[in-house]
Amino acid sequence: MQQRLRLRRSADFARLRREGTPHHDKLLLLSVAPNNLPHNRYGFVTSKALGNAVTRNRVRRQLREAIRQHHPHLRPGHDIVVVGKRPIVGQPFDHIARTVYKLAQRAQLVVTPGEDQS
Repeated sequence: MQQRLRLRRSADFARLRREGTPHHDKLLLLSVAPNNLPHNRYGFVTSKALGNAVTRNRVRRQLREAIRQHHPHLRPGHDIVVVGKRPIVGQPFDHIARTVYKLAQRAQLVVTPGEDQS
């Protein structure tokens, strides 16, 4: 994922925790807030509760790939944080990708074909 599309600063994560709109699922939490930029920025959280470093990194890679696949279909101008919950460990990638898409739809981030992306 491109550097400009990543959330890195703890202040950005804190802002999303404070001001973001959360969307929950059994596997994930998706928190969304407007960012006044022409593109989305994404952050990923995998806590130690998920398991050891290998497990957390695998989950983070799967989440990044799911977002990368759906990024062209998401409405721009938002900061999005994806938090993995304990049941995500061991789930097949297809299930994770569908869950990310479902939560993005619930957050009204998905642009339908023929709709203007602004």
